[in-house]
Amino acid sequence: MTVNSPNRAVVEPQQVGYDAFPESEAASEGMRVIPADLTPRYARVTTDVRYAQKDGYPLRVHVLHPPVPEDDERTFPLIGFVQGSGWFPQDLGANAAALADFTKRGYVVAIIEYRPSTVAAFPAQIHDTRTALRFLSRNAARFRVDPSRIALWGDSSGGHTTVLTYLTENDQAFSEEPVGEEPLGIRCFVDYYGPTDISRMCEEPSVQNHIAPDSPEGMLIGGRDVRENPELVAPTVAMNHVTPDAALKPLLIMHGSKDRLVPFAQSVLLHDALKAAGQPVTFYKLAGADHGGAPFWQEDVLDIVDAFLKAHL
Repeated sequence: MTVNSPNRAVVEPQQVGYDAFPESEAASEGMRVIPADLTPRYARVTTDVRYAQKDGYPLRVHVLHPPVPEDDERTFPLIGFVQGSGWFPQDLGANAAALADFTKRGYVVAIIEYRPSTVAAFPAQIHDTRTALRFLSRNAARFRVDPSRIALWGDSSGGHTTVLTYLTENDQAFSEEPVGEEPLGIRCFVDYYGPTDISRMCEEPSVQNHIAPDSPEGMLIGGRDVRENPELVAPTVAMNHVTPDAALKPLLIMHGSKDRLVPFAQSVLLHDALKAAGQPVTFYKLAGADHGGAPFWQEDVLDIVDAFLKAHL
């Protein structure tokens, strides 16, 4: 049994950096030694950063930081990622591991939470996304982001939120920010298999009801039947916000041809409308891909997204 002795030497704490800190000379017979490689390899994650509270609902972002040394003072472009959830409460960690790949490519990634449709109907999700990006811009030094280099990306209902944020960038009706605020400065947008016209979701095969009041689409408009409330549906339809005179930022669309939840034709509708209006849009069909999953995170697809972001950031 070891007994503490008051006569043993005590080394007082020293607030010194890594380089000045001494290496231990303690040793044990038979121990093996491996040299340490100090190169950072993985994203550092800051979870549950509160950016607002609305309708009594605390709203958070998870921030993924590039793997760089602690004394690296560079700033990085920001990807705001809106996690899909059928507009219900989000699992903010659902794609975090895949998104960490983008921290290695030189981005800060912020996974954004919005109020679910069970708390607030459309366009609350657009409002919250703007508020989150405003918070991140105002705290740019804290998160080491360059507020002049922001991209917005979302999947599924997060894709819908991204697209509506993209199309209503200068429409104060879709913002809770004070009139006269500086523009957010989002330079480009990425839409992964987002709905674009909730009134037409049932025109192709699907494994989900898209019309009933308690369907994801019905809940988005306040728990109403989609077919019976066209006046509530109209503002949610992306194509209703496409005009040839708007100077829109570049958009990248990715959608799987065997999507069982959001029909592939939803992205065709958006792409056709944007092309007809002369807007900058790039559209990829992932042949055989379902609603999300591995195909959207395979290396060649991520290379396409990365090249698109780098071209515009």
